[in-house]
Amino acid sequence: MMEQPQSATDDALMARVAWLYYNDGLTQSEVGDILNISRIKVSRLLDAGRSSGLIQVRINSRQQGCLELETRMRQQFDLSDCRVIPESSVADVNLRVGQAAAQYLMQKLAPGETLSVGWGETITHSIRMLGHTAQERGIGLYSLTGGVQTYVEGMREANWHRNINIIPAPLVVSTPELARALMQEPSIAALMAQALEADYKLVGIGGLSESATVVTQGYIPAGEIDPLRRGGARGDILCRFYDRRGQDIGVPLHDRVVGVDLEQLRASDRVIGAAGGPSKTGPILSALRGEILDILVTDEPTALALLDAAEA
Repeated sequence: MMEQPQSATDDALMARVAWLYYNDGLTQSEVGDILNISRIKVSRLLDAGRSSGLIQVRINSRQQGCLELETRMRQQFDLSDCRVIPESSVADVNLRVGQAAAQYLMQKLAPGETLSVGWGETITHSIRMLGHTAQERGIGLYSLTGGVQTYVEGMREANWHRNINIIPAPLVVSTPELARALMQEPSIAALMAQALEADYKLVGIGGLSESATVVTQGYIPAGEIDPLRRGGARGDILCRFYDRRGQDIGVPLHDRVVGVDLEQLRASDRVIGAAGGPSKTGPILSALRGEILDILVTDEPTALALLDAAEA
């Protein structure tokens, strides 16, 4: 019989091998190079995982390659849940974290339940991956903000075309008066209320750089990033900037945003933040300090950096 893993360390290595091989599409040699083990050992770990059932459960269901980190994150930041995916220097972190968030929701969303989502690259990856499951289970989708085109692009690629409820407005409008008027419109107010009552809410976490989604999508000029940082901003969620304690910094832009604000999100439950990578450590940490998130999906290096920062 094939030798079974004898320790939690072996289980963790097996899960890392499985994730890199099956989810990231790397060859066995590439996986071996990343993890500093031989290709033969990679092959044996994959065989052992298939025989024991660990790969099917750990990859398709729980992605438990980083169980210790997940436990430490839950305890340190008082999270109701956490998912940490193994490190990879090859694949795009936004893609991988978006896929992990989608897989988490596949495990959690029951037929007929609802999901509300923010916007951004990571969330778009999640929407794309969730489409088939959402159709089969009749999952209702709500947007947490305006910005129709951003949502439609992800749903079109996912063939997600039923039970969709998008706020019919831009994300950022020309004046505060227009933003207030739109959000007071009964149909839009009703959609926002339903989005906040969804079974799960999935949001991305933006950093402060010229490559941030709020910049690349044209919502703020790149030249405004430094003034925002000097003004105390550490990140954004739903185009709402917050300080190191996760509190809204009250920039004028917020008055022109059509969508849920941070206080409404904080008062909600089952809010999932999906983000990873070195540039996101500060923004995620501040969001956790502000108790904006109930659940976090991230990658291994980011989780370690968050724990180091919190314990410093």
